[in-house]
Amino acid sequence: MKGLILSGGAGKRLRPLTHTSAKQLVPVANKPILFYGIEEMAAAGITDVGIVIAASTGAEIRQAVGDGSDFGVRVTWITQPEPLGLAHCVQIARGFLGDDEFVMYLGDNMLEAGLSGFVERFVSERAACAHAAPPAAQILLAEVSDPSSFGVAEIAADGRVVGLVEKPKRPRSNLALVGVYLFDRTIHEAVGSIEPSARGEFEITDAIAWLINEGHRVDHEVLSGWWIDTGKKDPLLECNRLVLDTFGGRIDGCVSGESSIEGRVVLEAGAKVVNSTVQGPAIIGSGSTVENSRVGPYVSIAADCRISGSQVDNSVILGRSTVTDVDRLSGSLVGRDSVLSRSVRSDEDRSGRRLSVMVGDHCRVEIE
Repeated sequence: MKGLILSGGAGKRLRPLTHTSAKQLVPVANKPILFYGIEEMAAAGITDVGIVIAASTGAEIRQAVGDGSDFGVRVTWITQPEPLGLAHCVQIARGFLGDDEFVMYLGDNMLEAGLSGFVERFVSERAACAHAAPPAAQILLAEVSDPSSFGVAEIAADGRVVGLVEKPKRPRSNLALVGVYLFDRTIHEAVGSIEPSARGEFEITDAIAWLINEGHRVDHEVLSGWWIDTGKKDPLLECNRLVLDTFGGRIDGCVSGESSIEGRVVLEAGAKVVNSTVQGPAIIGSGSTVENSRVGPYVSIAADCRISGSQVDNSVILGRSTVTDVDRLSGSLVGRDSVLSRSVRSDEDRSGRRLSVMVGDHCRVEIE
């Protein structure tokens, strides 16, 4: 089985951060989102992985991932000239996929359960169908409170998928498509048989609906555990919290002065905590300094940052950024090489108000 990871999206919902960086490389717990997906492929025993990239961000992603050997996989790069939909990604990946079964995974999704069980079920179901039609596809679904915002599956009594509707006004179930799909070679005929949708894209839901209409078997599995599309700030911060909750503590850096480490904190080698309190779960990257501050819980600080005279919680701060004399930075996403500071510094002027921001790379923000 092969893997196909889709990493060509422009990340419009994470702008301005994604004006200067690929959304798939925004970190969760100091690791790029895309890396989690590649690791899940390897854990499921899939070592031949194609990654679909856009021309605008492809070079950055290729540099970050390399040839895949660091993850235990072999990567084939596939450039999508225009964002023409998920089914179009399957079309342009045909040379890589051949006639092999494959799992397709959206590169900005995060799943608690991983891929292994989902893949194993598809393989076992196909192997068990010696005298009957095996499933041509298997889709992953999740129960949602507002199915009208998603692609929704209709399920028959025998568990097979009998219909798919994109963002229906009157949903027939609360089961939404999660961005993980398993296909055999029949999907290539399906994606070659559909027309672009009203928004000008080749929809994977239309291709799966074609399979159903042509009598092919489409199975499903309902997700256990959490699933997050990290394409917006608040879901990304929620994902950061969930991943940090799985961490154990590790202090490889330096803790000095009247400092306190509370709970599960990862302090990487070369990081310093001086006259500060760090409340876990939290991670502080190599070369970063936290001084005269309170950090946490649920904070990820990347490498070579500086937090001084500030309080920070529930935030993700990317590499080489500085936060100085900010009363409370909370629910924030701060890009690389950015500076957040107070324009006036006096004890009488400290308001204690909560500040929540999303700023891109190379920004400077002064708070009165």
